[in-house]
Amino acid sequence: MSAALSLASGVVADAVRAAALVDVEAFKPGNVSVASAGHNMRAEDFIASAKAFATVIAQPALRVGERILRAIEATRAVVTFNTNLGIVLLCAPLVHAALQPMQERRLRERVRSVLADLDVTDAELAYRAIRLAQPGGLGASARHDVSSTPTVTLLEAMQEARLRDRIASQYVTGFEDVFGRGASVMRAALARGRGTEWAVVSVYLAFLAGLPDSHIARKYGDDVAQKIVSEAQGAAQAWDSADDPAEAMPVLEELDRRLKARSINPGTSADLTVATVLAMALEDLLDRVYHREALNSFPIAG
Repeated sequence: MSAALSLASGVVADAVRAAALVDVEAFKPGNVSVASAGHNMRAEDFIASAKAFATVIAQPALRVGERILRAIEATRAVVTFNTNLGIVLLCAPLVHAALQPMQERRLRERVRSVLADLDVTDAELAYRAIRLAQPGGLGASARHDVSSTPTVTLLEAMQEARLRDRIASQYVTGFEDVFGRGASVMRAALARGRGTEWAVVSVYLAFLAGLPDSHIARKYGDDVAQKIVSEAQGAAQAWDSADDPAEAMPVLEELDRRLKARSINPGTSADLTVATVLAMALEDLLDRVYHREALNSFPIAG
C-alpha cells in the first residue's frame, strides 16, 4: 500500500499566490490587468488581494469553509470591495485536497473526496464569506439564499445554484471545466512554447469564447452573456492561430476596450482561469512528491 501524500502549507500558499498574480499579469480582455485598468479597479488592488489571502487559505488544520471565510477576511483587510470571491471559492477545495494526506495521487479525485465531505458548517462559513465580499449582481434565491442561515451542506447549496453559476457547477461536477477544458488548453499552449503568461491568456479566451460567463449573466442577462461568447470567438481564433502571440494583441486590445466601455467584466472566466493554473501547479507538485523529487523545495507535510 502506498504512503499518504500531501503538500506543505507553504508550498501550497506559494502556488496560490503565483496563480493569482499571473492572472493580473496576463492580458485578459475585459479584466483588470497590469497593462489595463478598468471597472474602477487597478491591478494593485488584485496584487494586494493575492498577497493577502494566499497564506491564509493554505493554513493547515482548517476546514474548507474556514479557508473561504479567512481568505475573504484577509482580502477585506487590504481592499474595500470584491476582488476575489470567485477565486477563493474555487481555490479552497483545491488547496484542501492538496494539503490532506491521501493515498490518491490524482488531484481531481482528491477534490471529489473533499467535496463529498463538505457539511453544513462549511456552508455557514462560506455564506458569511459571500456576505462579507458583497459580490455584484448576486441577486436572491428562493432556496438556500446566502442571506439566510443554511440548513444544507455547502455541496447541496452549490447544487441548487449550479445552473446559474459556473463556479457552483464546479463543486457539483468535480471541477469539470477546470480539469477538462482549462487544463487541456493550458497544456496545449505550454507545448507550443508560449510560456505561462501566454498560456493563461489562452485558457481565459477558451472560457470566454466557449462558455457564457455567469458573472455577466447575473448582471446583464443570458442574452448578453451569450453575445460576449460570440464576440470573443474572433479574438480567440486570432490568438490561437498566431505564430507570435504579439501579432494577436491588437485584436485582444480592441475586445478589451469594447468590453470595458460597456462595463462588462467576465469575472467567472477569470476565476476559472486562476483555478486552472492552480490545479495544474498542485498536480505537478503532487506528482513530484510521489516520485520523491526535489524534496528540499517542498517537504512532504504530515
